[in-house]
Amino acid sequence: MMVLVDTSVWSVALRRQAGQLTAGERAVREELAELIREGRARLIGPVRQELLSGIRTEAQYPADRQFFAKISYLYRF
Repeated sequence: MMVLVDTSVWSVALRRQAGQLTAGERAVREELAELIREGRARLIGPVRQELLSGIRTEAQYPADRQFFAKISYLYRF
């Protein structure tokens, strides 16, 4: 079964430092990692755009670009 992952979950995974996560956020991050490993996580265009819109510094662009390049297959349904 595929899972459509919402912006808030991707944001926790991409934007928060591991040391600043609550126990619940760590669980969310771990579950997302598992979904990605299993090839079940799905990312759609509007969610991707929200994530890109949330980039606050130029320094974030290379890391986010690398991340999205690695998960480009997630756009397919």
